[in-house]
Amino acid sequence: METLDAKALRIFMAVVRYGSIRSAAEHLNLAPSVVSRQIAETERNIGLSLFDRTSRGVGLTDAGELVLDHGNRVVEDIGILAEQLDNLRGVQQSRVKLCCGEGFLGDLVEHGLKSFVKVYPTVKYHVDLAGTDAVLDHVANGDADIGIAYNPLLDTRIRSLAITRQPLCLVAPQGHPLLGKQTVTLAECLAGSQYALLYKGHGVTQLVGRVAADSGFAVAPLLETHSIDALRRFVVAGLGVTFLPRFAISTRLQQSTLGVVELRDPLLAQASAHLMVKARRRLPGSVEKLAGYLAAEMFAFR
Repeated sequence: METLDAKALRIFMAVVRYGSIRSAAEHLNLAPSVVSRQIAETERNIGLSLFDRTSRGVGLTDAGELVLDHGNRVVEDIGILAEQLDNLRGVQQSRVKLCCGEGFLGDLVEHGLKSFVKVYPTVKYHVDLAGTDAVLDHVANGDADIGIAYNPLLDTRIRSLAITRQPLCLVAPQGHPLLGKQTVTLAECLAGSQYALLYKGHGVTQLVGRVAADSGFAVAPLLETHSIDALRRFVVAGLGVTFLPRFAISTRLQQSTLGVVELRDPLLAQASAHLMVKARRRLPGSVEKLAGYLAAEMFAFR
């Protein structure tokens, strides 16, 4: 078998990622016929089919899974090599890509990056915001070096470097009657107040939906949004309550505009924050150092 070259791997991995030859061709700015010929050539080269082709798209064969693993290792090794060569040339600048839920953003900047930047001033950062499901996909697909998410589902594509229990809380305006209790149940909250929630795909909403269903409640928020800031403003405006982990509203708590009380439903009380990287990935030095620093310094992981 001839060695798979960079072009063949790039086209193959694009088809895997985007789910079809046509979609991959659009993202690569190539004609679909070019992508199709390259896949056929690669299959002839290895003597095995890479894809199971169906009316719904393409799925990987066992051979395709092996080639994908190889391609991922090649991409990761190139990144590590580039960083090492830069160090030899005296270029001390690296770029780390992060993806996190919005609730982690203030904590990431104020407690994580603020002190890390002083120790490693040449590292640059790219930060994307996404819901829990999307954070997992960003890390698994290599679009993010580090992911930070709230209560993600178990995913074999992901390795968690830090996991800390962060119970889900009721967030209510000061003076709300439930704030006088030590803990409350989700049922008490849903029965007594209008509430706002993040859209589906966020860890908080997944948790609330599961516990509400077990308690016989239909989830019917007055407001749905992708923005945690909008949830905070909803509560501050007196429109109702919402549900967030404590770290997501720490600044507002300091300003005494909001109050929180932990939810005691077992699933909500055991919710956790995760600092994640791609499973089986050899991490560049800059990523490994930053991940360790965030795990030690961020409020969400204390």
